[in-house]
Amino acid sequence: MRLSRYFLPVLKENPAEAQIVSHRYMLRAGMIKQQAAGIYSWLPLGYKVLRRIERIVHEEQQRAGHIPLLMPTLQPADLWRESGRYDAYGPEMLRLKDRHEREMLYGPTNEEMVTDIFRTHVSSYKDLPLTLYHIQWKFRDETRPRFGVMRGREFLMKDGYNFDLTKEDALHAYNRHMVSYLRTYERMGLTAIPMRAASGPIGGDNTHEFLVLASTGESEVFFDDRVTALKLGNREVDYDDRAEVLGICEEFTSLYARTDETHDEAVFAAVPEAHRKVGRGIEVGQIFYFGTKYSEAMGANVVTADGARVPVEMGSHGIGVSRLLGAIIEASHDDKGIIWPEGVTPFHVGLVNLKQGDSGTDAACEGLYKALKACGLDPLYDDRDERAGAKFATMDLIGLPWRITVGPRGLDKGVVELTSRRTGESEEMSAATAVERIAAIYAAHP
Repeated sequence: MRLSRYFLPVLKENPAEAQIVSHRYMLRAGMIKQQAAGIYSWLPLGYKVLRRIERIVHEEQQRAGHIPLLMPTLQPADLWRESGRYDAYGPEMLRLKDRHEREMLYGPTNEEMVTDIFRTHVSSYKDLPLTLYHIQWKFRDETRPRFGVMRGREFLMKDGYNFDLTKEDALHAYNRHMVSYLRTYERMGLTAIPMRAASGPIGGDNTHEFLVLASTGESEVFFDDRVTALKLGNREVDYDDRAEVLGICEEFTSLYARTDETHDEAVFAAVPEAHRKVGRGIEVGQIFYFGTKYSEAMGANVVTADGARVPVEMGSHGIGVSRLLGAIIEASHDDKGIIWPEGVTPFHVGLVNLKQGDSGTDAACEGLYKALKACGLDPLYDDRDERAGAKFATMDLIGLPWRITVGPRGLDKGVVELTSRRTGESEEMSAATAVERIAAIYAAHP
């Protein structure tokens, strides 16, 4: 993309309403525009990151054997009355009536609707196990929406639902989700710690939240800092191997890590003092096992091999897709702007022409732009007639991980400059080598 043809409404000044880093930089970098309290338009740059995050979530869900579908944003109130949650959910639920006076709601979550889909089409144990998920917009009427996309009223969420014959099967689904979430967050450059949590209005006894450490987090967290060094890395995981999946879950949950809601001071005191840490965390996902809470209430039963009819065991599993943008920025920024991890960057590399209009630099930039695109990369070429300082400031603000700078002096020596946004280190090399280097970096971050 040529920046001269792109819609990137960057702001030079910090918006007064932005209280935290992610909100400030998302507004300044032209990623979002507030339309109402807690409701945002996603402008092109923000939308690109949102879609990259969504793609990773889809890939890891399907790698784990989960099946995508799409449910509507509006739901009939009668389904929620069946489960008993319609009146219990509270004022966060947006309730409305259609022109025929039928009561509807803007879904804050989809347990009831997916249970209705299941009971309509599945009746035999032979069709289990089954996990369905979708990525859909939700609405929760927060009392005080704030911090931009971190606590908005409208948000994009991945929510998945497992249906299993036995509790043991359902707990394997729970573990499978935990491992798939760990891989998802790692691909986004995040360390998201699974922490024992409270279930809230979803219900159930088994639940973990995934939290990214940040000073602006809404939750106080207590943890053994050795948990932050745990990584899945490039391990191949057989999601059908129950022992392997359970082993990974135990590896990541054996060290103490809890939110303030479930914190146990006596257990925490047993952690070696050097590793005992208290901080704040941003929730980016949560998994639940709640058994037959919804299937019993709504008649989601299957016939077993011996002819008995039993309610299915269920769980639900969410990832805050839009919230992740804020969490990534909170975890990865400096005083100049955002620093995107390679896995979610809106453009793979920024290309800066230091002397727009000079035939030599223009030709070199055009050649680099075409070579990068030929490698399947998505460069952002700053071809504006702007001074070099303004171009560098824009690139630093929007946070692309790599920048190639092209100027007459370097071209006289046959080199361009490749700069890492994260470290600030620059290296001179030929244009061809710069393209090869960028291509190799992203080959490791598909």
